[in-house]
Amino acid sequence: MTRIYFNDVVTRDGFQIEPNFIPTEDKVRLINGLSECGFAKIEVTSFTSPKAIPMLRDAEEVMGKIKRVAGVEYTVLVPNLRGAERALESRADEFNLVMSTSETHNLANLRMTREKSFAGLTEVIRYVDGRTPINVSLSTSFGCPMEGEVPQEVIELFAQRFADLGVRGLTICDTTGMANPSQVAKMAESLQKKFPKLQLTFHFHNTRGMGLANVLAAAQAGIIRFDGSLGGLGGCPYAPGASGNISSEDAIHMLDAMGYDTGIDIPKLLGFARELPMIVGHAVPGQVVKAGLTYDLHPAPSFINDLR
Repeated sequence: MTRIYFNDVVTRDGFQIEPNFIPTEDKVRLINGLSECGFAKIEVTSFTSPKAIPMLRDAEEVMGKIKRVAGVEYTVLVPNLRGAERALESRADEFNLVMSTSETHNLANLRMTREKSFAGLTEVIRYVDGRTPINVSLSTSFGCPMEGEVPQEVIELFAQRFADLGVRGLTICDTTGMANPSQVAKMAESLQKKFPKLQLTFHFHNTRGMGLANVLAAAQAGIIRFDGSLGGLGGCPYAPGASGNISSEDAIHMLDAMGYDTGIDIPKLLGFARELPMIVGHAVPGQVVKAGLTYDLHPAPSFINDLR
């Protein structure tokens, strides 16, 4: 039985684009709950400037109040050197650095060229100097809504450059929901062959309804680490029509039903998924929480006995 490791990103990737600020106490309570569900990692928050992402202006407070559970890594997004300085004080277990493999998307999202982003992230990596493990998320790895498909060679080039800097892992991100299962399988097989020592994570969005199909394609190609967001919250502001991340509970339920070992307490996770709409104040895309588990049985209609 293959072991799959999940990272939930709802309190960072999901909450950062919500229109209303989620109270710190709600964030802490949700993270504490997710910590008891069996996730390998939880991306807690972002040490971005509060002016840039006001929804996560309470990063230090959240990191200081959560109850850490053994076996769970608490990771944070770090955009630059100032963010790294703040994050080190938070005692995060991992720093997640981000840039886009698409020049146009990087300019739109980060207001700088890819080379300038790479130089800035290199500065962060050298400053951290091994004190905290580093993961780099490569956005738009499967396509850019402004440039089209990003050549796989470009993703592999940046992967090599970051591997040479000694990062622990790479997250290959379908930021704009353009990936398809065939493309995913090809990418997964190539990256595992070329970078066997890197901790590879795949990150999908369900923009065009292919999120779970892409998870399955990656898993069947040997990928064992995935990002997901409780309820399917999140999205990219520079991807026209983009919906949220894949729903953690939907992907975990699918893999569990197929015999993969996710290590997740799914009934407990669904309990927190049911609370999510009350926290954010609107309905969320996740499906399993609405329909129930496939192995949840229901009583037959009373007339059935008369027909037996």
